[in-house]
Amino acid sequence: MPPSSDEQPDGERSPLLRDETEQLRATAEQLRAQVAELEVQARTRPRIALAEGILVERYQLADPQAAFALLRRASQRANIKLHQLAAAVARTPGPEPGAQTWLPRRTPYPVPSLAALGAGTLDAANQGEVLGAALRRVLSVTETDMGNVQLLEDDVLRLAKHAGLPRHFTDYFAFVEGNTACSRAASASRQVTVKEVESSPGFDDETRRVILTSGCRGVHSIPLLDDQNTVRGVISSHHARPLAGFTQAQLRALGATGRTMGSWIKWHQDTVLLDALEDLHRLARIPGQGAGPVA
Repeated sequence: MPPSSDEQPDGERSPLLRDETEQLRATAEQLRAQVAELEVQARTRPRIALAEGILVERYQLADPQAAFALLRRASQRANIKLHQLAAAVARTPGPEPGAQTWLPRRTPYPVPSLAALGAGTLDAANQGEVLGAALRRVLSVTETDMGNVQLLEDDVLRLAKHAGLPRHFTDYFAFVEGNTACSRAASASRQVTVKEVESSPGFDDETRRVILTSGCRGVHSIPLLDDQNTVRGVISSHHARPLAGFTQAQLRALGATGRTMGSWIKWHQDTVLLDALEDLHRLARIPGQGAGPVA
């Protein structure tokens, strides 16, 4: 008996269903990416707008667009993120009226040693280079190829570097405030191991699903602590199999990496970021950029 019109053989129906499934998957991925981008804009745009307003008033710029161009130029010259520079503009007391420099009494700090990263000579001022070296060190010690670096900004962990992780993972964890391994490591100021993500009570259902569908079964997170034991960020390694734990030698090596990076982040914020403010101040005083600081 031939099949009815709504009972086609599997061989005829499967290709169509596969195509529809792939289209739905691609649409879902596109929507996730759009949501992630909107979240980034929602978090960074107010900070940038505040900095624009400060610069327009301080340097008598023509409009916020001129202030944005100034921020972008200074951030590119310093090789730092625009939102980081904007936040520094908003939180740092402004220069004295007519001052040639923004922070004339700033104390210079020596560059911290990066030897614990085992990466040879690094450009300490290059944020991307140092973060990448730190991530590679952690992945080497923990023997995996998946991991990420997060920087603590306004009490939120923001994804700054990653390796081996799919797009839906990095979109979902672009900002972390919840009860994850990385947030627990940051709040407790200690290394945290999740041996088995699937059975750990430390994740909500959606977070667990994102981690598992990314091919991760175990997670280890290392807080980045400066010399005052202030948490500056977290590096996490992700593992395709459940974790049995790490040796004391591995934990010591990871702890040394976390300490090195915490000290470096503090130095970077107190030196490279403030150098960028000085550069922005000089650029704003160039004729044609603005009228100079308001007296």
